[in-house]
Amino acid sequence: MTDQGIIAPLILFVDDEAVVVKYFQRAIDALAPVITASSVEEGRRILDEHAHTLAVLVSDQRMPGGYGNELLHYARTRYPDIVRILTTAYSELEHTIEAVNQGQIHRYIQKPWEISALRMELKQALELAALRKDHSRLLREKMTVRQKQIVSNRIGALHSLCASLAASPQILPIEVYLAAAAIVGVETPEPDWLLTDYSDLISAEAHRSGQFGHDVRNKLADIRRRFPDRQGKDVLTLLPEMIEAEISADGTIDFPDRRNFAEFLETPSNAPISSKHAAWLAFLIWLHDSGCSLRLTKPEAGVQCGLYASVTPTPDKLAEWIEQFSDMLVLNKKENARFI
Repeated sequence: MTDQGIIAPLILFVDDEAVVVKYFQRAIDALAPVITASSVEEGRRILDEHAHTLAVLVSDQRMPGGYGNELLHYARTRYPDIVRILTTAYSELEHTIEAVNQGQIHRYIQKPWEISALRMELKQALELAALRKDHSRLLREKMTVRQKQIVSNRIGALHSLCASLAASPQILPIEVYLAAAAIVGVETPEPDWLLTDYSDLISAEAHRSGQFGHDVRNKLADIRRRFPDRQGKDVLTLLPEMIEAEISADGTIDFPDRRNFAEFLETPSNAPISSKHAAWLAFLIWLHDSGCSLRLTKPEAGVQCGLYASVTPTPDKLAEWIEQFSDMLVLNKKENARFI
């Protein structure tokens, strides 16, 4: 590799001929910062290191240890926004046609180059890369808005479900449910918006919520049948059946698996909700009907809670919860973006 000191390279040129590399740099350096590699393996490594700034990948076809179209396929799979160009002095029509048909390359440029034409090709490739990055940014913004809508709708669906099944619409377990989900963190999956129509997504969400509500209602009916008196001792008997929990001698309840609490909020729209998660919400409704609730804490090892009396109406904090989970999604996106 040459030009190690370049900051934020925009073009990666891969060729094993030193003379060709110098010729390319002399022609293109004035247009954009160039970084180079002399093999497919080195090209992959540099691509991974500088993918966040690279806009264009230009690769020769014949090189030691592999072919250029292999590197372009690698780039297409991992970094689709980078514009890919194949160049060679050989008449290798078979590989070129294959690369074009598989969408691995944007252009094919045959050596020897004509300088003005080469610069024009690279200028157009840089402009195309900029458009792709703008499109990706807009798409990410759209996905963020859609994800916020999804999590908001799911929180609203949970509130409606609890209100329809609880003994009193003023005393609901929604606060405990959302507090547990907030403790473990929620990462709503990103649908492929190039393949998913918004109306199809809403339809899938409606079916998913309906099935979950049906399962919660059946679980709650079974709990009420088995424990009609709703005594305090029944809680310690029932809780380990509903969700993985360990109850200590002092009455502290430990939940070793954090993912038990956020399934409805973070699983994909086409994924069914587990029976265990339906049982967890049913248990919370039954518990609130009996005049009790859970107070959750987050120690290092997992999630803990204790029982306490709850006879006052649940304050209406849905708007605050929706805002909190929306902020959580945005924060997760920013953290994940640092590693892309």
